[in-house]
Amino acid sequence: MPALPGPAVVCIPARNEAERLPRLLRALAAQDGFSAAAPLKVVVVVNNCTDGTVEAVRALEGAGALDTLSLRLIEATFPAAEAHVGTARRRALDAGADWLESEGAPAGALLTTDADARLAPGWVAANLRALERAEIVGGRLVIDDEGAADSSLAAFHARVERYWSGVRALEDALDPPPHDPAPRHGDHTGGSLALRASLYRAVGGLPALPRGEDNALVGAVQRAGGRLRHCPDVSVLVSARTAGRAEGGMATEMLRRARVVREGEAYRLPVAAHWERIILRRAALRRAYREGDAPAALLGLGLDADDLAAIDCAACPNDIAFVERAHARLEARDGPAAECGLDEAVAALDARVAALRRDRAA
Repeated sequence: MPALPGPAVVCIPARNEAERLPRLLRALAAQDGFSAAAPLKVVVVVNNCTDGTVEAVRALEGAGALDTLSLRLIEATFPAAEAHVGTARRRALDAGADWLESEGAPAGALLTTDADARLAPGWVAANLRALERAEIVGGRLVIDDEGAADSSLAAFHARVERYWSGVRALEDALDPPPHDPAPRHGDHTGGSLALRASLYRAVGGLPALPRGEDNALVGAVQRAGGRLRHCPDVSVLVSARTAGRAEGGMATEMLRRARVVREGEAYRLPVAAHWERIILRRAALRRAYREGDAPAALLGLGLDADDLAAIDCAACPNDIAFVERAHARLEARDGPAAECGLDEAVAALDARVAALRRDRAA
């Protein structure tokens, strides 16, 4: 097996995960390319636990099940206002960066996932390969029913995925991202993220938010000019449980979907025209930056001098940074997107993509 491209630390927040965290650690102990002689570095921040999570991990260690890991288990008790996934994930990533820096490897990779995830043996290696061509890598989230399959719910998950696949197909038809080519997925969450420790430090680390901390980190990297890759070779099974540990996290979405299927709750998403407008606007911003007309383009879109100062066109290292900074200012002025039902939205996306492909072929 070829050598892995550089050192890495896997960083995990965990709260009351006595049942699932051992499963994740066993999966990490089975990662390709690591051994007792060359172990995989893992940091777990176990915070505010009341269920014996620490004891479960120590039992695994005592049984020799984690001999291919170099594990640092950090026990923490955060004040109530800070006892959330953003604080715990930041603590884990900070500790991972400290570890790499102490060994003279500041450009080593930081990977993060969730304590209830299931990982394939090639997850670490696939992330490291993807990082050779991007600054941050998101892994695809695959819903794991953990043996409690519900065919109606599975069909609904597939319809939701078809919607987001349609959004990506629309982007490919109008303005395909050169650094994130198809086939690609659309996920970049704490379930599977990877970036270099040096870049993590440069953007100020993970924002310690009670929810959305993962997307906030991705946004910071992009505003600094980093390429986001949705690599099809990187995926993770994420729990379909409806009672999660992170407020507003995956469990909240799973509960919402269950209500849609079982109780008929409405499930509405932005219309196709919303995404087309966003994609074309981002394409126009990218062209303006490359052609040296960035300030004029921003003023033409209704931004003012304060916006220009915040975006700081001259300090943008590339078009990625410019587009992300400008888009954030414009998005704040957009107001709520028009929405429609899921099936209507999917049909409209499919029709628009098909029309664009016909036009291209004509």
